[in-house]
This record gives sequence, C-alpha cells and structure tokens, in this order.
Amino acid sequence: MKALDLLETYPRAAEEIAEFYRSKMIESLNTQDVPDEFKEMIKDQEFDNQYIATFIDANPRILFDVFDSNAVYIEILVDYTKPDPTFTYTVIDGDIVYSNPTQHNNRIEAEKTAVEQAFIILNDKL
Repeated sequence: MKALDLLETYPRAAEEIAEFYRSKMIESLNTQDVPDEFKEMIKDQEFDNQYIATFIDANPRILFDVFDSNAVYIEILVDYTKPDPTFTYTVIDGDIVYSNPTQHNNRIEAEKTAVEQAFIILNDKL
C-alpha cells in the first residue's frame, strides 16, 4: 500500500505522524542561523497527507521514530547466509509480536510492509 493510502486509511495514525514531524521540524529551527520569518512560515505550513506521503514513500524508515515513541517497534531481520540476502520484519507492540515470514529481496521493501503493519497497530492504539 502506498503511503498516501495508509495515511487516508488510518487517520488517527496519520494525525500522530503529522504532528510528530511538524514538531520535529519546528524544533530543528530553534537556532540563530534561521531567520524568524522563515520560522514563522514553517510554523504556519500545513502538513497534509500528500506532503508527508512523499517522504514516507521515499524512505519509510523515517517513521520508525514515530512508532518507537508510541511503543510500536519495527525490527528488520536479514538472512545473509545465502548468496543474495533476504529481509523479513517483525513488529512488536508490548507482548504482541507480529511476524511475517515473507522474504523480501531488499531492505526497503521489508520496511514498507513493516510500516504498513505498524500503521494498523498505531491507529488502533490511538
């Protein structure tokens, strides 16, 4: 599922993600090097689903901090015993462990499917 679909399907998780990154962006501006006008422009900017989805599709790993802060942990496992490594994932929510034995040929595909599972969990927790 594409990031925009996830954000639209799981609105509580989407709201948490948008607020997390909005606060991180504002926090990163707390420096003398950034003009006050730019700081105010960023604070007033709307972080809509399309804007956030662009970043998620390019690098799903950026969501790991959001999930970690909500006690939803993603673990990417690599099997490098074969000539071509394969990747699987586990998502942990307290005592509940969601594992998927599907093997992916690269890390980013495993991250994308793990993020999809984590979205469901986070949305249900909120």
